[in-house]
Amino acid sequence: MIEREQVIENYFQSWINKNNLILRKTFDLNAVYSECYGPEYHGLEIIERWFNDWNKRGTVLFWKIKKFIHQGNLTAVEWYFKCEYDGEVGEFDGVSLIEFNNDNYIVNLKEFQSKIPHYYPYK
Repeated sequence: MIEREQVIENYFQSWINKNNLILRKTFDLNAVYSECYGPEYHGLEIIERWFNDWNKRGTVLFWKIKKFIHQGNLTAVEWYFKCEYDGEVGEFDGVSLIEFNNDNYIVNLKEFQSKIPHYYPYK
């Protein structure tokens, strides 16, 4: 479990550092990555292309892990994310559902988002 948490922490930090070298240590060659707003990337080569393209236009300002939950080869990660993209700052809470292979490479990652600010309609 600790090794998988380290893989995820290193991956999140790679976005802040704009360091694409970590991707080959993180994802299986045939990994599938589904973003929370719809795009899906198939294979490490496409994940690397997306990472590089995104970082030309954006900067991850903060990606904080709140909690890990493990079950078998699956890890759920609750987090808070903030970035600047094309001059706009955005933030949201999220969860990633991550499936690992037996070598602790990510084979499937699905993101889900919860918009900020949260509000309380029945105060």
